[in-house]
Amino acid sequence: MQNIIKTIIVEDEELARSLLKTYLMNFDNIELIHECENGFEGVKMINELKPDLVFLDIQMPKITGFEMLELLEHKPQIIFTTAYDQYALKAFEYNAADYLLKPFSRERLESAVDKVVGKLQQQEPSSDIIENITNFPVGEYLDRVVVKDRHKINIIAVDKIRYFESMDDYVLIYTKEGRHLKQKTMKYFESSLNPKEFIRIHRSYIVRVDEIAEIQQYEKESYIVILHDKVKLKVSKSGYKRIKEVLSF
Repeated sequence: MQNIIKTIIVEDEELARSLLKTYLMNFDNIELIHECENGFEGVKMINELKPDLVFLDIQMPKITGFEMLELLEHKPQIIFTTAYDQYALKAFEYNAADYLLKPFSRERLESAVDKVVGKLQQQEPSSDIIENITNFPVGEYLDRVVVKDRHKINIIAVDKIRYFESMDDYVLIYTKEGRHLKQKTMKYFESSLNPKEFIRIHRSYIVRVDEIAEIQQYEKESYIVILHDKVKLKVSKSGYKRIKEVLSF
C-alpha cells in the first residue's frame, strides 16, 4: 500500500488551481487537504496542517512564493508552478523538488510527483531555506523584507530600514517604528542590499548611509558611528574603510 501524500495548493489564479486539482484527481497517492489564494493564507495553513507537499506559485499578490517559504515553520516538499522561467535557478536553490512551467502537461506533473515520492521514501530534507540565496539580476537589489511576528506578517520596505544587527542565527532589523527579528544571515543582507545605500560597518552591523550623522574615534584606530537618533554603533577597521570609500572623505 502506497503512502498518501498530504498536499496543499498555494496559487492566486482560480483557473490554475482548478486545472491542477483536475490533474491531481488521477493520483491515488495525493490527498488535497487545502488550497490557498495567497501567501499569507499559505503560511498559516502549511504551519497548521503540516502537508507533505505544496504546489506553490511564485508571483502572487501580497507576498511572493519565495517570501512565503522564508516564513514557514513546517518544511514540506515544494513543487513550484509558475509562468516565469527566470526563477528556475532560484527555485532549485531553495531545494525545490521540481519546477513546473505553466502551462504544463499531465505527464510533466506525474514526473514531478514521482520526484517527491522518491524524496519522501528516502527521507531527504525538504525545502529548508538556503541562507545566502540572493540570485538577483545584475543591478537589482532587495526592496523589501517579509517577517513573521507571532501571527502577524509584516512587509518592511527597505527604504524604511535604519540598520541591521546580528543576533546569532537571526538578524534584528531596525526601523523608526520599531525592530523585527528575521532568520537570515548578515552575509545575505550584505550581498542583497544596494552597497550605495547600506554599509557593513562591523561584523555585527549593517547601516543605512543616510542614517550616519557622524563618525568618532574613541581609541587608537577604533571608531564608532553615531546615528541621527544618537544610537552609537561599533566600526571595524574594514568597516571604517568602507565608510570612507562610500562617503569619500
